[in-house]
Amino acid sequence: MDGQSGTDNEAQPGGSFASVVPREFWYPFALVTTLFALWGFANDITNPLVKAFKEIFLITNQQSSLVQTAFYGGYATMAIPAALVIRKFSYKTGILLGLSLYAIGALLFIPASNNMAFGLFLVALYVLTFGLAFLETAANPYILSMGPPETATRRLNFAQAFNPIGSLIGMIVASNVVLAGLQVGDFRQQQMDAHPEYATMLPGEVDGKVTEALEAYAENEPEAHGEMQSHDLRVVRTPYVVIAMVVIGVLLVFLLSKLPDTGHEEDPIRLTELLGRLATFRYVGGVIAQAFYVGAQIMCWTFIIHYGVTLLGLPAAMAQNWNIAAMLTFLVGRWLGTIFLLRHVDAGKALGLLAVGGAVATLGAIFTPGLPGIVCVVAISLFMSVMFPTIYGLALSNLTPNDAKLGSAGLIFAIVGGALMPPLQGGVIDTGTLSIGPLAVPLGFLSSEPVRASFALPLVCFFVIAAYGFAVASKPKAE
Repeated sequence: MDGQSGTDNEAQPGGSFASVVPREFWYPFALVTTLFALWGFANDITNPLVKAFKEIFLITNQQSSLVQTAFYGGYATMAIPAALVIRKFSYKTGILLGLSLYAIGALLFIPASNNMAFGLFLVALYVLTFGLAFLETAANPYILSMGPPETATRRLNFAQAFNPIGSLIGMIVASNVVLAGLQVGDFRQQQMDAHPEYATMLPGEVDGKVTEALEAYAENEPEAHGEMQSHDLRVVRTPYVVIAMVVIGVLLVFLLSKLPDTGHEEDPIRLTELLGRLATFRYVGGVIAQAFYVGAQIMCWTFIIHYGVTLLGLPAAMAQNWNIAAMLTFLVGRWLGTIFLLRHVDAGKALGLLAVGGAVATLGAIFTPGLPGIVCVVAISLFMSVMFPTIYGLALSNLTPNDAKLGSAGLIFAIVGGALMPPLQGGVIDTGTLSIGPLAVPLGFLSSEPVRASFALPLVCFFVIAAYGFAVASKPKAE
């Protein structure tokens, strides 16, 4: 960030690309922007693994949601170390380390699949997201720093607009390569074909019957089931090995490229002073809002497959197509938000209004049965589209480039919301009850269908985000 890391009011008329990204930054901006697509791919090829691993390893929804705990837990573990490395050395150093860890984590899918061990897959995802934590901690503030502070939030939104492109590719690969290639999916279809009476049953009942048949198959024919597991895990690992090769290629490009150093600092960190500068509502509230945003995003994108399978009776690959529709909606929303909304509406107010829209769509997902319900789940993505970078820009307003490097760590740490909340939603789907420690809240009053009731969790998240957005809009920026 040039002196200041961002602004919360980008509503100026006009504004060409050159005014948002000065000419001298065009090449580094384009190169760093590729990273947004790379971590988008990793995020959204991983979400369907929650459903896939549930069936491959015959575990509960809550257990399979540990995929998200490992994935987003890696962000939480490495965010602060990444920020310290970037502050001491440079953004480029952080990016090179991030790409290296990304490739290593993806390649760990090979021994995980060979050993058919769910725990090893979790380790691989954990290491992979060490790399993503470095990339996001470096790339977001680096983009903010590539130009004047008054266009910083628009610049970050523009770069972030390429994130859903990577996400969309990841979703398409998940649907057409991973989910469509699983033999466990073929087994489910064979059960459906063998039992025409399932056509008269509710989708949730059918899902339970097929799962019982799969468990019986694993018990009665362990060798055949083991061969099916081995095949399916090889299918799962293939795209990760391919993306590892792509990441290594991008690593070489960065290694050979000269990138501007928009600020690194040799002075020791004065922790008390730094915490004092970060102890503002704008920053601390932004970290909290970001945790709830990421939690809402990951819950909506992970469990849309469960919504389609258990409520509409769709095969997993077809249910994933609704996830692709959600990402296309998200992509359109990101471009519209960047080009129009944030140029004409105060960023805090825009965030609050979008969160209200997300809450309304979530209520539709909870209370609207059938096809309109899953359409509401898709619509949530329209309102989520610019939330992450907008919260990011708002939270880092008024920080120096070097303070922003460490401040960025808090916002990347906030991605831990994606690690903590999906298992809670998985638990609701398994039991119909939200359990947090000794607290157990039955959600049957919302819906007799646990998948539908589980969307109460993202609803709460949108209320928190709306409160932050409107509160920031009501306070002077100098705060």
